Amino acid sequence: MKRAFVSALALSTMLFSSPAAFAQELATKDRIGLTNAPKTLTVRLTNDSPNNPDPAIAQGYQKLFVDFIKKHPDWKLQMQFMSADIGTEQAKMLEQAKAGNAPDCAAVDSFVLSQFMVNHVLADFTPYFSKDEVADLFPFIRNGITDKDQAIRAWWWDTDLRVLYRNKSIVPDAPQTWDDLKKAGLASVKEGMEGILFNAARYEGSTFDWLANYWALGGKLVDDSGKPVFGEGENKEKFLKALTYYKDLVDSGAAPKRVTTIGNYDDLNAAAAAGTTALFIGGNWQLAQLKATLDPDEFANWTFSPIPGPTADQRSTGTGGWTIASFSKDKDKVEMCANLARDIYMGPGNALQQQLPTRKSLFDRYDVFATEANKTFAEALANGQARPGAPIYPEISNQIQIMMGDVLSGTKQPEEALNAAFKATMEAYKRL
Repeated sequence: MKRAFVSALALSTMLFSSPAAFAQELATKDRIGLTNAPKTLTVRLTNDSPNNPDPAIAQGYQKLFVDFIKKHPDWKLQMQFMSADIGTEQAKMLEQAKAGNAPDCAAVDSFVLSQFMVNHVLADFTPYFSKDEVADLFPFIRNGITDKDQAIRAWWWDTDLRVLYRNKSIVPDAPQTWDDLKKAGLASVKEGMEGILFNAARYEGSTFDWLANYWALGGKLVDDSGKPVFGEGENKEKFLKALTYYKDLVDSGAAPKRVTTIGNYDDLNAAAAAGTTALFIGGNWQLAQLKATLDPDEFANWTFSPIPGPTADQRSTGTGGWTIASFSKDKDKVEMCANLARDIYMGPGNALQQQLPTRKSLFDRYDVFATEANKTFAEALANGQARPGAPIYPEISNQIQIMMGDVLSGTKQPEEALNAAFKATMEAYKRL
């Protein structure tokens, strides 16, 4: 015990006696901490880390990690970084976790968190976060990280959401309902614009952006067991209502038929920059992109508001983001991973990358989130909903993308397209 104490004291002395040398020695490309630190935590991250391609953000993360390891001088972090192929990376990590070979601590996409939960590969974070911290989370975040036994299985630290952008000089008032948006789209067409734009080409963003309309009606894609239910009973009625709403936007001319070719948020920015649209459904991150793209006078004309619902009181918006989770069975490593999630990502990481926090109070703690725009985003997050983490979701999304193209192009009527999508989804579900 005495030797361990002396060793820890020596390490601590080394860490704090020469800050410049410390930073040089400890912050290597694949390691944070002294090479001879007695404890090792393997950490696998995305580019939300010192591996970020933006030098300023990479340097900011390196400082956060170095500051973190100063508090834990008997640890070193063995760093691993994911490629940009996130789907493959997450699938690979799940298989590694099932085989007992996953890293001790890693970034897990909130989109697939449930798949890790149902395979019982995530450690329990419950002891390391206070009840106040958990209560401060937005409801969809709290639900997303909690398993059926009410244990916290990951810490979800950043999120995003979809909103309606509009040019105030063309559409002065924020549309509150589906009818309002149709009228605004038609009015903008009379001003020489092409109406409301949204993703409707064959890609995940098209499904996710449209789902806000289905969720606003209370529709569910899967039941509690993960079985698809969107083509049955009340869910089918709600699905058809939301699908018919999009079809009517195109059929009426409030949205152009070319939406079926839009499969990239950048295309929406380009239309705004070219002055060909006054309305589009986009992500919160696009506000900064518009500011960087448009002249100041033109940017001043743009604002955003929650996605309109079937009624003004029925609202929803799709949300995503990243979590930090542990796959270790070693309690010390689990606690170290939880500390990393708290000290580096829960607040500091949000502010560094200007990624929306998942806790309401953090919007007031950091100046970057205290802006009117970010406060409005925070209010909209109260209606946030995440995609179900059920293994069948990717196929559901694929079928919705096919269905959307068929309906908006006029190839199929909504119910015919929905029946085909649900049948194909159920056939895929039986093969799982």
